[in-house]
Amino acid sequence: MLDTHVHFWKYDKVRDAWITDDMKLLQQDYLPQQLQSVLNNNGLNGCIAVQADQSEVETHFLVELARKYPFIKGVVGWIDLLNPDLDQRLNHFLEFPEIKGWRHVAQGEADDFLSRKEVINGIRTVTDAGYSYDILIYARQLPAAIQLVNALPEANFILDHCAKPDIRNKEIKGWAKGIREIAQHPGVSCKLSGLFTEAHWKQWSPADFYPYLDVVFESFGTNRLMFGSDWPVILVSGMYVQWKSLLLKYMENMEEEMIEAIMGGNAQRIYRTEI
Repeated sequence: MLDTHVHFWKYDKVRDAWITDDMKLLQQDYLPQQLQSVLNNNGLNGCIAVQADQSEVETHFLVELARKYPFIKGVVGWIDLLNPDLDQRLNHFLEFPEIKGWRHVAQGEADDFLSRKEVINGIRTVTDAGYSYDILIYARQLPAAIQLVNALPEANFILDHCAKPDIRNKEIKGWAKGIREIAQHPGVSCKLSGLFTEAHWKQWSPADFYPYLDVVFESFGTNRLMFGSDWPVILVSGMYVQWKSLLLKYMENMEEEMIEAIMGGNAQRIYRTEI
């Protein structure tokens, strides 16, 4: 089994200003040695480390961790999509096979960010080089993401956190419409991750998530969904084992091979790695 979405950081209150005081639990270092026991206790064999800071320093930091800790099976780094020397920077990073894909924190940008011509051109450059691209957005940004995947039909896209539906307020209709539309593109996969923090923190019940899981399972099918924890961010709203158990309970009547695909097999194919 493979966790497709974890973060590592040495906490810096300036750089990591996104970790606000209502997330004090995250205002400390989170490093591989802390995660390794969590993965072992939950029967996971490895993980994909995803950028949390928007710098090339972050990308190199994650690559070094992946080299030191074999259970980190790949890195989703950050690169400046608007850099006029993007090709040159990609040539530099091609030296590091640990890097499987790239991500920008588009959820923090204007809602039309991913549909802008210069952004699409940057993503085209990285996907043409053989990398995947993780889409991190809120539900309201799905229209721009749909324009992006329409423009790059051959690219390998991964939708993080199911596009962050507003579970807290039980808003589903507009999000579901966007999910069904973006899932029509065969090159788009989706991570079953990050939903705990979109619900009322530590006050949710499993039933809160089922309508949203119904939509992504119906839209993407079992061959384009991947398990992810969003550790350590998940900890503000619940425990690792709770999310894993909730998903396994939801999938309990599915065929074993489908469950195995979602819990690791699909990730090996989509992120081009081995467990």
